[in-house]
Amino acid sequence: MDASTATVDIWLLVFPNFLLLDATGPVQVFSSANDEARDAGRAPPYRIHLVAAGGGAVTSSSGVALLAAPLPGPDLDGATLIVSGGRVEALPCAAQADGRVTLDWIADAGAAAARCCSVCTGSFVLARAGLLDGRRVVTHWADVAALRGEHPSLTVMDDALHVKDGKFHTSAGISAGMDLALSLVEQDLGRDAALAVAKRMVLFLKRPGGQRQFSSELLAQSHPLGVSAQLTAWLRPRLAQPVDIGQMASACAMSVRSLYRKLREEAGLTPAQLLARLRLEAACMLLEQPGMMVKQVARQSGHGTEYNLRRAFAAQLGVLPSQYQARFACTGASGV
Repeated sequence: MDASTATVDIWLLVFPNFLLLDATGPVQVFSSANDEARDAGRAPPYRIHLVAAGGGAVTSSSGVALLAAPLPGPDLDGATLIVSGGRVEALPCAAQADGRVTLDWIADAGAAAARCCSVCTGSFVLARAGLLDGRRVVTHWADVAALRGEHPSLTVMDDALHVKDGKFHTSAGISAGMDLALSLVEQDLGRDAALAVAKRMVLFLKRPGGQRQFSSELLAQSHPLGVSAQLTAWLRPRLAQPVDIGQMASACAMSVRSLYRKLREEAGLTPAQLLARLRLEAACMLLEQPGMMVKQVARQSGHGTEYNLRRAFAAQLGVLPSQYQARFACTGASGV
């Protein structure tokens, strides 16, 4: 957009028991973009509106209330709609009177808006409004299974920070909403403007989607004496080798059945899923190194071929290895 003339309306929807940072994080990103523009003698590029069914004071899950305007008419042509998240049981649903009003408004407003976005579990709300059918989406990692179960037509990405499918943008838990907002600022105003906002807010600009929400190392650290840590430590030096479930069970001195059960209890993963996570994380780290070729990364991370590596990245992160490398490599590197 032409930053000197255009103004983007940001409509951010909240509801009772929303997550406070899901709303205030993106709001501050757009507000900081306005501050940067004012400091440079330009007109603010964003008009920010906080809205809710019925308007008035809306109390977040933390007990802090925000004052919201009533829902406007659904004609949000050219605007950006962002839906905040909350605990799944607190999200608007058709069984609630206000929830039905909210979902009906989102269905119309989201269809009309130039961009329709969600933060954290706000993806459930967009899905309940019928806007995400057949699309690739993301939500907080702890709610991936619930979103898949409630909306099987969605392709729920395993662990990406935020995902764009057409004009629909969904983001992961809480702080990823600020990453998404920064990416929208970059889309509107350019990279320099987004970088200035990131610097003002002391944020990283190096998270434009495609990075993982959490690592298997954190998973292992959360159960330092458990089977997930033991299996992770055994797998790491063997990622480039063929490994089967029998070998993993033997390494942990337990039966295959026990390994499945204990790993499920600790981490909610199967042994094969843990191995896939570790190999993907290894591939990411290799791609961030200067001069690495994608073919070389595929071999060293245990994926074997570039095709397998591309499939893993597309399924779990929603980007290609070459795209990840272009965004996160320490220096320019060649890839396919």
